[in-house]
Amino acid sequence: MRVVLTGGGTGGHIYPALAIAQQCETEGLEAEFLYIGGKRGLENKIVPEEKIPFESIDITGFRRKLFSLENIKTINRFIQGVKTSKQLLKKFKPDVVIGTGGYVCGPVVYAAAKLKIPTIVHEQNAIPGLTNQFLSGYASTVAVSFQDSVNRFPRSKHVMFTGNPRATMVQNANRERGLASLGLPADAQIVLVVGGSRGARALVEAMVQIAPLLKQNNSSMHYVFVTGEIYYEEIRERIRDAVGSFPYYLHVLPYIPNMPEVLAATSLLVGRAGASSLAEVTSLGTPSILIPSPNVTNNHQEANAWALQKAGAAEVLLERELTGESLLARIDKVMSDEEVRQNMSKAATSLGTPQSAFLIVEEMKRLSGVLSR
Repeated sequence: MRVVLTGGGTGGHIYPALAIAQQCETEGLEAEFLYIGGKRGLENKIVPEEKIPFESIDITGFRRKLFSLENIKTINRFIQGVKTSKQLLKKFKPDVVIGTGGYVCGPVVYAAAKLKIPTIVHEQNAIPGLTNQFLSGYASTVAVSFQDSVNRFPRSKHVMFTGNPRATMVQNANRERGLASLGLPADAQIVLVVGGSRGARALVEAMVQIAPLLKQNNSSMHYVFVTGEIYYEEIRERIRDAVGSFPYYLHVLPYIPNMPEVLAATSLLVGRAGASSLAEVTSLGTPSILIPSPNVTNNHQEANAWALQKAGAAEVLLERELTGESLLARIDKVMSDEEVRQNMSKAATSLGTPQSAFLIVEEMKRLSGVLSR
């Protein structure tokens, strides 16, 4: 089987695609992959590190101001992107093309549909993005991460609820290795506050405010602040100025390379509400306080976060309400009550979709004519 993967811009669009490739390997499926990404996205770095052949096209998204020079340029890039994608597809001859979100999916999946190659579009968020809404009228199958999203694609030929493939990728993350990587004892309770790989200004500012207010509910509690590399030096210095010497239970890090393992060891996550992050916490049953970014298309992170709160798996704290004091109050509420955490963990687990990548690979087989096992 020959498979083209496409998706990019952020890790939330890239890691689900890589999870599908990993599932094929896990199943022993003989598959060759080509990844088509954008010239400007993180996929340029992440995908080659996974030893997957990579090609790129030049594509950008539309600006909010409809009539603008940049939008005219975007239309031209889309037309050229379709042309380049057709050339790449004709050369590679895939049996199926899978798009996992981001602007780059537009020309690639559209080109595949016009070449009558079977296509799957995966939507990670509760509210579909514009690219996937456009592609849903051309794709063979639309896969969604939230059950409530099934009815949001009226133009699609076939919509199926699969969950997010990232859930499959992290489900067996090892708690002990997560603790060991942080140098923490086996009985540690971790409150993990994550600003994201590129940082989130409002959240890292809250880290500075909260640092001098921290206390331990018990001797095993540890606070781990992940600032993002761009803010690390500044935030660490400001926290040092606020607290003097760091208490042994406060850890400030620029990033965590083994996030699934650390999440498996985490008692409470505080972070954004990106789709891949939520796939991880539901797969691992990690309770969370979610602070959705207000600076994303269609405000989809807020919709993602409310879906988890509705199920009892998370609490939502909107960015406009975020202060060190308001965040600490939420943290104390959860960490002071073991029953609350257990109930949140059970609710998160009930939303997990560990079979997600398997379901998508089965759909790949169906569309490409490979018999399911």
